[in-house]
Amino acid sequence: MPEQTSSAFGRILLRFVGIVVIIAGLYLAGGGAWLAGLGGSWYYLLAGLVLLASGALIVSLSPTGTVLFCLVFLVTIPWALWEVGFDFWQLVARLFAIAVATCLLLFLHPTLQRAAGRQPSFAPYGAGLVLLVAIVATGVAAFSPKNVIEPTASYAAPDTPADPGEWREWGKDSFGTRFASIDQITPANVQDLQVAWTFRTGDLPESTGSGAEDQNTPIQVGDTVYVCSAYGKVFAIDADAGTERWRFDPQAQSPNWQRCRGLAYWEAGNEPAPAADTAPPAGGEGQPAPQAADAALCRGRLFLPTIDARLIALDAETGQPCADFGQNGTVDLTVGMGEVQPGYYQQTSTALVAGDLVIVGGRVADNFSTDEPPGVVRAFDVRTGNLAWAWDPGNPDLTGEPPAGETYTRGTPNVWAAMSYDPELGLVYLPTGNATPDFWTGHRSELDNRYSSSVVALDQATGQVRWTFQGVRRDIWDFDMPAQPVLYDIPDGNGGTVPALAQVTKQGMIFLLNRETGEPIAEVEDRPVPQGDLEGETYSPTQPFSVGMPMIGNETLTEADMWGATPFDQLLCRIAFRDMRVDGIFTPPGLDKALQFPGSLGGMNWGAVSIDATTNLMYVNDMRLGLANYTVPRADIPAGASGIEMGVVPQEGTPFGAMRMRFLSPLGIPCQKPPFGTLSAIDLKTHELVWQVPLGTVEDTGPLGFAMGLPIPIGMPTLGPSLATHSGLVFFAGTQDFYLRAFDGRTGKELWKGRLPVGSQGGPMSYVSPASGKQYVVVTAGGARQSPERGDYVIAYTLP
Repeated sequence: MPEQTSSAFGRILLRFVGIVVIIAGLYLAGGGAWLAGLGGSWYYLLAGLVLLASGALIVSLSPTGTVLFCLVFLVTIPWALWEVGFDFWQLVARLFAIAVATCLLLFLHPTLQRAAGRQPSFAPYGAGLVLLVAIVATGVAAFSPKNVIEPTASYAAPDTPADPGEWREWGKDSFGTRFASIDQITPANVQDLQVAWTFRTGDLPESTGSGAEDQNTPIQVGDTVYVCSAYGKVFAIDADAGTERWRFDPQAQSPNWQRCRGLAYWEAGNEPAPAADTAPPAGGEGQPAPQAADAALCRGRLFLPTIDARLIALDAETGQPCADFGQNGTVDLTVGMGEVQPGYYQQTSTALVAGDLVIVGGRVADNFSTDEPPGVVRAFDVRTGNLAWAWDPGNPDLTGEPPAGETYTRGTPNVWAAMSYDPELGLVYLPTGNATPDFWTGHRSELDNRYSSSVVALDQATGQVRWTFQGVRRDIWDFDMPAQPVLYDIPDGNGGTVPALAQVTKQGMIFLLNRETGEPIAEVEDRPVPQGDLEGETYSPTQPFSVGMPMIGNETLTEADMWGATPFDQLLCRIAFRDMRVDGIFTPPGLDKALQFPGSLGGMNWGAVSIDATTNLMYVNDMRLGLANYTVPRADIPAGASGIEMGVVPQEGTPFGAMRMRFLSPLGIPCQKPPFGTLSAIDLKTHELVWQVPLGTVEDTGPLGFAMGLPIPIGMPTLGPSLATHSGLVFFAGTQDFYLRAFDGRTGKELWKGRLPVGSQGGPMSYVSPASGKQYVVVTAGGARQSPERGDYVIAYTLP
């Protein structure tokens, strides 16, 4: 009786397994037929048909069903190798799931033989064990980095002394190098880092995708660290103790895009100032905003750009607004702008202090209308807040405030990312965006087309254009210049240097220019690009390609590059791919679906780069996210369309709206092969890629948004800046898992990681305390963008 019961259970189990195989076969055969009809691979159709037969035979308790299944697995191996070679993650997508299923069927095969009335053979157990070992080995191998580009050169330790200075600006200095010339924390001792202090702001960012994000890089002046929250609250923190000295709440409000990436700092010279009471006001939540400070107190000024279009000057000692700046410490940035609806114009990046001027651009809401706020850039006197000059991209002759009843030119290219300044050349460098909206250029003026998606060098004293370099012509992809232009003097090999500017882009290119003239240092080649066919649109026949510098994550995808956690979602990604036009980086949008890769997030984004001045190595982090988009005729745009992040955007004033969708599988995983984000080192002297490693794991994210809890270093999209140090370390926190990491800047090897309470999009910075002499590394942790977990942390690390 027990043997009969076991046999009955075995038959039920086998039939259940057979039904599962039939369902899988139906899925693959149906999807495979669709894919083949689109001109794609026939593998899925043929494999699905054989699996259908296999499942039917297993249901009928025929051992031939296992044989057919194993045949599919054996044929899949050479097919996978033919498609992708020995790419680990590509092979995993094609082989892992079917290997697990084959292993299970091999262990069940003797039961199937008994059910068929045959003498069971135990050879399948041996084959199953071999396959099980291979599966376990693959699982173990998944925890070591893949797609690594090993160092191509060696770099000696610097023979120049460290010179810590202070971290007074968002990018360390007006050059934006993010280089801390400090050598206490080294590759040899970084594993000993520990938390020195943790400060909580009490101001948690609440994000809905287009809402609040903590993307701050703290600054340090003397014994004080300054941070701002996503909503613009400012906190002064003791650099050694991590305790609050004062706080300021601008009580700023915006319906979207709340962030404060950084504060700017200016300090007066040695002219005498009258004595005054400098005691800081009482802090704490619920306290009223400090009253305006006496002008004499504001020898050190913090400039806070707010999410509701104000520029506020604060006394760095007390946190009180500087009474002599604007109106009681505030300049209204909506003056001269015309109508500014809430959320349509705001400050999200740091202001730039250039000499005795503080310069601001502004984020303008994308894709709602042609009649949006101006993209004007303005310079104000750091003491008085008086307007020194304005650069209106639509009317360069207007250098001050508009005449009564007029405004700056609306809908022009704006500057939403951080700017840079070279005091010796007297030039300010602006990374420009697009004239709104992004995905239609038919309405743009000659000046719009000249200044969109460019690096524009302005005279610091007058605001006049000295030179322009355009990275994308007639940009219909939202390929804004997204990051601070980084300034660096590259050794020329003859004892001198070349004044350089490095500009990373959303399209995965890096332009290396002479910052004095705007001429390329690394070769830029004009190449023909695909042309669209939308009525009324004008397309640029060529685009500039930075062929003299490494391109990162912007190859033209093929069907074989499609990926998935299983063959099932990989098949859907292949179908989606085949259902789109794919013509490389500059595939023009049209009425049909087109694949934009990289998408409008990049490529590279606002985090910019860091540079090790001892090795000439520039560190670049990227994300690899595609975008499926198409234009929507005006009559078909739904009422209330407002896809700030994704979805339909109206683009009022043009013939078309636009639909944008992330190119993801149904599991929420990028459809193209890993890595989805990397950290790369590029030698600025040779222009060569030195090393590249995947950046980030799936520990705190995963399919359908569920954290996998597995530190598998697949390389995830990154968002945020890096930090380079004199000792040869690179720190980075803007991953999708909750870590601050330290890498050997010369090899790319990960040397240390510290667990954060939540993810970070903040920029690590480092300083030496003038009181204790200790080196600290400080980072904010407010939450990784894809994660619902949010925090309000400022965390400092030091050696014991």
